[in-house]
Formats: sequence, C-alpha cells, structure tokens
Amino acid sequence: MKVILDTSIWIEFFKGKSEYFEICQQLLDKGQVTTIELIFAELLQGALNKREVEMIKAYFELVPKVEIEQLYILSGEFSKNEKLMSKGIGLIDACIMTATIRSKARLWTLDKKIKTHLHPDFLFVY
Repeated sequence: MKVILDTSIWIEFFKGKSEYFEICQQLLDKGQVTTIELIFAELLQGALNKREVEMIKAYFELVPKVEIEQLYILSGEFSKNEKLMSKGIGLIDACIMTATIRSKARLWTLDKKIKTHLHPDFLFVY
C-alpha cells in the first residue's frame, strides 16, 4: 500500500513528534511513502530557514512521486463536481485528494475537511 503524507503529517514528522515520526519512519523505510510536488511546495513555503529548506528538498528527492498527467485540470473538475470550494477545500487540497484517488494510495492527513470529504477507503489510519 502506498501512502501520501499530507503537508500536516510531514510537519509533525519534521518536528519529531513521536506519534507521527515513528510511523512515518516505518513507512519511509518500507518504501510505502509517495508524494506530489505540491505537498513539498507547501512545506517550502513555510520553511523558516535555509536548513529547513535543505531538509525538505532532500526528502523531496528521496520520496517517489505520483505522476498524473493533467493533475491540475483533473483536480479542478473533481473540485467542481464535488463542490469542494463551497466546503472550504481549495485547489491544492483537491490536487492532493485527486492524486490519492487516481494513484489508489491512502492519504494520511490531519485536515478535518479532507477527512470529511475523502472516501474512507482512501484515508490512511494506523
């Protein structure tokens, strides 16, 4: 099973919070983590210093990527069809949800809105 770690989970991992760090590390060690570029773009947007930028970029290089042609277009359609904007879910989160569904992965997230609107089959629960 492939698992996409949402930005919220990566943040907890980088903080070293044991309840997230240990499971993330196990998933990484087993090669089960995959990602999309937008998640790491969000992480870089919030980086506080050069060391954090370098660490985020290093992990981005190591983690396999989900490659979906026209992800943004597909996500825009998904968002429109599911009325995600009216539910407070923006395009980046729609892209993460679309990538999860299309790659048949599981998403590990702390985002309550995503958890509410993404089918439980696509959520990672440990």
